[in-house]
Amino acid sequence: MVGDNSELAEKLGYLQNAVGGVLDPFSSFLTLRGIRTLALRMERHSANALQLAEWLEQQPEVERVWFPWLASHPHHQLARRQMALPGGMISVVVKGDEGYAERIISKLRWFTLAESLGGVESLVSQPFSMTHASIPLEKRLANGITPQLIRLSVGIEDPHDLIADWQQALRRE
Repeated sequence: MVGDNSELAEKLGYLQNAVGGVLDPFSSFLTLRGIRTLALRMERHSANALQLAEWLEQQPEVERVWFPWLASHPHHQLARRQMALPGGMISVVVKGDEGYAERIISKLRWFTLAESLGGVESLVSQPFSMTHASIPLEKRLANGITPQLIRLSVGIEDPHDLIADWQQALRRE
């Protein structure tokens, strides 16, 4: 903060401490620019995720797909009533040994191995060894966080490319 008014600086300093940091001008510009296309991006994000989730659910290598708008989801009807869009997060449990999920992830080309969210690109992670690795093993397993669990954040790429990517990654070689 730069200025010559100490009273204003004190008030702004209090507000910044109370409500958090303020974006710099360029970040504010990017936020304003990006918000204009947010609805379009969310529609594509959600549509792609639904299409991929429906496809994954039909694959013999897949044990379970968790996505709120799938009819198989235990809270499907509630999600349909409460959500305008399902979002793009999918959890997939694959059939196989402890290394199968890692082999799938290593073969994916359209999905980046990352824990970050908020971009337009598709991401993949393995919660067992990444986001939840510090949780004791017994608790992870009791809550379904197994080595076979794969978490996806589906982006806005062509859904046919994403499905084709999963198709080749699921092949056992």
